[in-house]
Amino acid sequence: MRILPITSLEHPELQDYSRLTDVALRRKLEPAGGLYMAESEKVVARAIAAGHVPRSMLLQEKFLPQAERLLIDHPDTPVFVGSEELLEQLTGYRMHRGVLAAMHRPELPSAASVLANAKTVLVLEDIVDHTNVGAAFRNAAGLGADAVLVTERCADPLYRRSVRVSMGTVLQVPWTRLPSWQESRELFHEHSFEVAGLALDEHAVPLQDYARQRPERVALLLGTEGDGLTRRALEAADRTVIIPMLHGVDSLNVAATSAVALYALLNN
Repeated sequence: MRILPITSLEHPELQDYSRLTDVALRRKLEPAGGLYMAESEKVVARAIAAGHVPRSMLLQEKFLPQAERLLIDHPDTPVFVGSEELLEQLTGYRMHRGVLAAMHRPELPSAASVLANAKTVLVLEDIVDHTNVGAAFRNAAGLGADAVLVTERCADPLYRRSVRVSMGTVLQVPWTRLPSWQESRELFHEHSFEVAGLALDEHAVPLQDYARQRPERVALLLGTEGDGLTRRALEAADRTVIIPMLHGVDSLNVAATSAVALYALLNN
């Protein structure tokens, strides 16, 4: 294992870990640099098991046994070791989950290849909260969705917080980004998917009724935390579905909605 004690924060490869709490900065740097962050032994293990390649690792000395277990097949990966105070100064937060790895970002598959053998997919439109994205992926994995598709303006599923909240399942569930809604609607129909949008719509079908008569292939479409689905997304939907609410509550959090809807569709 290639252990490199940190003597200076100016080392070029340490820039991958600089200011990790600056979301705006990381949105620009991580996709452009072709990397993402995997945090904790479990998440890094899932990333490596998925075929993703670590380009370096950052940790305190006490977590070296974790790195040794993870890097059996990647012995030349640089492992930067520093004190808790030094790592906090570098990253902007207190590292207490063990290893942190900068991973090479894999090339996304085409939407057509993701849909080819799927029957139930979750579509996230313009969701900006990384926690909700990660939770939706965890729900998709746990409840048995075949894939997740996200729009161009949706938060990055490989952002550090998304990966952590998903418990690494974002590294297991097939996913990719969609093109424009016009192209996407044609793509779904070419693969015999019915697009069902979760929306507060007077013509919406109650979820339990829709689940009882669901078509073979369904793309379940969820919108932003505040405004829900955009007009273009609703135009692309073949029908709208609603989860009936009580006590004056009009809707659930988007992550909770994904769990309820997937459970209904996959357990009817």
